[in-house]
Amino acid sequence: MTPDAVPLSGPRFRTEPARLYREMRREHGAVAPVLLDGGVPAWLVLGYRELHQVTGDPVLFSRDSELWNQWENIPADWPLLPMIGRRQPSILYTVGERHRERAAMIGDALEEVDPSELRRHAERFADELIDAVCAEGETDLVAHYAMLLPVRVLARLYGFADEDGPGLVTALNDMIDGRERAIAGQAHLAASMARLLADRRERPADDVVSRMLAGPGGFSGEEIAQDLMVMMAAGHQPTADWIGNSLRLMLTDPRFAASLFGGRNSVGEAMNEVLWEDTPTQNVAGRWASRDTRLGDRRIRSGDLLLLGLQGANSDPQVRTDGSALTGGNNAHFSFGHGEHRCPFPAQEIAEVIARTGIEIVLDRLPDIDLAVPAESLTRRPSPWLRGLTELPVRFTPTPALGGTSR
Repeated sequence: MTPDAVPLSGPRFRTEPARLYREMRREHGAVAPVLLDGGVPAWLVLGYRELHQVTGDPVLFSRDSELWNQWENIPADWPLLPMIGRRQPSILYTVGERHRERAAMIGDALEEVDPSELRRHAERFADELIDAVCAEGETDLVAHYAMLLPVRVLARLYGFADEDGPGLVTALNDMIDGRERAIAGQAHLAASMARLLADRRERPADDVVSRMLAGPGGFSGEEIAQDLMVMMAAGHQPTADWIGNSLRLMLTDPRFAASLFGGRNSVGEAMNEVLWEDTPTQNVAGRWASRDTRLGDRRIRSGDLLLLGLQGANSDPQVRTDGSALTGGNNAHFSFGHGEHRCPFPAQEIAEVIARTGIEIVLDRLPDIDLAVPAESLTRRPSPWLRGLTELPVRFTPTPALGGTSR
């Protein structure tokens, strides 16, 4: 690893990641040396072409974390272990035919989710959350809305009771942020999944977990529990940030002002713009080189960890020659990944329905909504992995609650 490796932490990932990625690309090229917590070396793939190569070759760039040449330097309490795990029997670390079988099992379980039922759940929970704040004339759309909506919908689809939602939100946030409570968050999520699996073995129902348990492949309870944890983490936080980042864009960018005053055509356009310019999932760990190779003029040694720089690749100037122009519906971004380990298509559809429904109900229910603070004062969570707002304070004319009436 080069001596000028960039620490994958610090305030710039929160305040100006786009500029930071440009500087890293200018100084280091398409593959930049970085340091994880505790000075652990890795490579961050910033080039669009290079990221396509890494995610498209699961043999050379494997998802098998056992290949990592740094395990002897990783302490047992390393805060990134929930994200870069060892011997975790989840789909994230499964390769080859077994991975394809698991991906099919998960895809089939999600494919059975009824689209109209999904939207009804999203509308009901969104209305309940708006009911709680609409009479006040002001709220924080991150803490009181975006951070609560996706997990409530997903919990219902998976088979959780509604009251489990708040604890799952806290555990997921702790785990994903990779700080001192990361391992405790992972433990809470694992215990919750184990209880749900035990219940659904006894009492199957029409939900995702029951369908996974009944699916072919002979997967163990531990494997299914691990996959459920992955699905919950990947489905909740990025979707919550997709809602928050899209609302921020519409509230601050005049190109989307029409969305705030009855227009809905540009909601989807704003959501797609976020996936290019402000994607919730900035960086992903990762892939491991199965042999010595070269990538982007870098010598990659066998066992080296490569982090997927999704936002860096999305903003690669060879792809986005004019960053100020709207993407016009172009969805060739990396925000859902690429290759064998990309987000399953049914999961993408579920996330989009939840996010779009959540955004549209905010715009329907809260008239003349506006930011309650200067746009430049908005801050992000201190994570190089996920990019989301710490808060989104807004004000609006108070309106009465729906109180469970039909829309």
